[in-house]
Amino acid sequence: MSHESDTPRDLAPSTLRLAGIQIRDPFVLTVAETGTYYLFGSTDKDIWRGPAEGFDCYRSADLEQWVGPIPAFRPPAGFWSDRNYWAPEVHAYDGRFFMFATFTAEGVRRGTQILVSDAPSGPYVPWGDGPVTPREWECLDGTLHVDEAGDPWIVFCHEWAQVWDGEIVAQRLSPDLSRAIGEPLVLFRASEAPWVERLRHPRVPEDVAAYVTDGPFLHRLASGGLIMLWSSFGGSGYAMGIARSASGRVQGPWVQEDAPIWARDGGHGMIARTLDGGLLLTLHQPNETPLERAVLLELEETAETVRPSPRVA
Repeated sequence: MSHESDTPRDLAPSTLRLAGIQIRDPFVLTVAETGTYYLFGSTDKDIWRGPAEGFDCYRSADLEQWVGPIPAFRPPAGFWSDRNYWAPEVHAYDGRFFMFATFTAEGVRRGTQILVSDAPSGPYVPWGDGPVTPREWECLDGTLHVDEAGDPWIVFCHEWAQVWDGEIVAQRLSPDLSRAIGEPLVLFRASEAPWVERLRHPRVPEDVAAYVTDGPFLHRLASGGLIMLWSSFGGSGYAMGIARSASGRVQGPWVQEDAPIWARDGGHGMIARTLDGGLLLTLHQPNETPLERAVLLELEETAETVRPSPRVA
């Protein structure tokens, strides 16, 4: 893989700590060859109503001090989406870096588009013909999973706003990640998790039970087991739970843990590998714009799941 110098193209970088970076849906890419971490996330100042500018990233050698913002994606002329740029993830795959991110536009259903770059910080450009999630569905938060046979999948959310009981769905991707192949497979619904509570929202009729699915991320345990982080709303607000595949395959069936791994007004996380081989849980907290910040926690792994390290206060 080729790596560039990460020289910003339209912003002057500075050195920051996480407390100084407004970001949602944090995702850490670890590039061991250069000893560098890259932090991506939803970085527009108001991702709900404000103008969509793109995605920035930050780089670090120690997870403490971060250099940025570095423009990772700016929409090219004629790009189909003009709002709600959400939750970018970056995965090293087949010698390049692929960004999975959520976009929407007036009259166009929300979906996950894949972008590509030769360098971890970008610039990323569209890959394939628009979203790879089903065009007639409201979808978000696509993530890459490469199965035990080496075949790529996208795992994503079929949004509560369309189906009320939000779904986690898997679909095969072509080997070059340019398009989806096969039929989407519903893995589970939000209401199956004991810790998830009904969503109270102006768009939800009083006689309808709505449940949220957000931010799936799959992790292969050292034991060979397969788990998935995903987020919803619990008794203390936004939260993140764990599901486990009983078969060890993405097709499941998936079994929900009784309690969330994070229950206190935060979520949409992933599991990163540190340069020394440890595991790191990311999430944003609080779940309120513009106060959201990235939180990084050490993880301990068992044969069946992961838990925050006892060393974490």
